Amino acid sequence: MSFRLRNVPLLSRVGADRADALRTDIDAAVAGWPDALLLRVDRRNQVLISGGQAVLNDARDAGDAPPQDAVFLGRLADGRHVWGIRSDLQPPEDAPVEVLDLRRTGDVFDDVSAQLVATATALLNWHDSARFSPVDGSPTTPVKAGWGRINPVTGREEFPRIDPAVICLVHDGHDRAVLARQTLWPERLFSILAGFVEAGESFESCVVREIAEEIGLTVTDVEYLGSQPWPFPRSLMVGFHAVGDPEQEFSFNDGEIAEAGWFTRAEIRDALDRGDWGSGGGDSRLLLPGSISIAREIIESWAAQD
Repeated sequence: MSFRLRNVPLLSRVGADRADALRTDIDAAVAGWPDALLLRVDRRNQVLISGGQAVLNDARDAGDAPPQDAVFLGRLADGRHVWGIRSDLQPPEDAPVEVLDLRRTGDVFDDVSAQLVATATALLNWHDSARFSPVDGSPTTPVKAGWGRINPVTGREEFPRIDPAVICLVHDGHDRAVLARQTLWPERLFSILAGFVEAGESFESCVVREIAEEIGLTVTDVEYLGSQPWPFPRSLMVGFHAVGDPEQEFSFNDGEIAEAGWFTRAEIRDALDRGDWGSGGGDSRLLLPGSISIAREIIESWAAQD
C-alpha cells in the first residue's frame, strides 16, 4: 500500500521569501533596516503572538543598524525585511498578546509566522552553540546576515548545522500500523519511530537500521513521504513509510522504547478523533502526537486511506 501526505507539515509551510541573495549583499540587506521588522525570540524559544501571527516590532527599536547577532529571516510580500534576535519578551499590557512556544502551540501560527519562527529558532539555536571554532577553539563572529560564522584568525567559515533524522510509519500493507512509546513518555502516548542518520548512511538505510534497533522488525519497501524542519535544536525530520511483518516479534534492543504494538486503522482513527496528547485524549487507549509534528500528519494520512 502506498500513500501520500494529505497536507504540508505545519513547520514546512512557506509564507515569506527567504531572499537568500541578500545574505551576501549585506549593503542591500542593511539598506532595508529602517523599514524592517524584528522578531524577538527568548531563551526558551518562545515568541509573542497575536491572532495567529507572530508579533513583529519595528526594527529601529533595536538601533540604527542590525545588531551583530541579528539574523536575516527573509522578505515579506510587501517588500519589508524581517530579522530575528534573541531577546526577553515584554508583552504589551493593552493588547491581546500571548507568549507561545512553537513546539507546543505551532498549529495556531499562520504560514508566514510558522516559517519565520522556525527559521529564527533554528538559526539562533545554532549561533548559541557555535560561538567558538570547532577546529582551534577561537571565537567566531557572525557573517552573511547571520547565516554563517567566521574565524577572524584563519578565515574559516562555519554554516548552520542541520541534524537529519528519519521518522517512519511501519504498516503491514493493509490496515495495521506500528505505534511505540518511548521510555520517558507518559502512559498511552504513542507515535511512530524515528532516529538520527549516521555518517555514511542514506535515509533509507537509516530507516531499516533504526526500526531494527528500536523494535526488532525487519522492514521493506521504504518510501519517502515528506520532510519538516524541527528546530529543537536543529533537526530536519525526513518522513517515510515501510512495510513490516506482524508475525515478527518485537525486541527492544536499544532501550529507547518501552512498548510497541500493532494498531488497526479503526483504532487509530478513533484516537485521532479524540484529540492529541495535549488535550488528554479522553479515555482512548492511545494518545497521539500533536499537529505540529510531521508524525501527526503521517499518521493522519495513513489513517485516511480506505
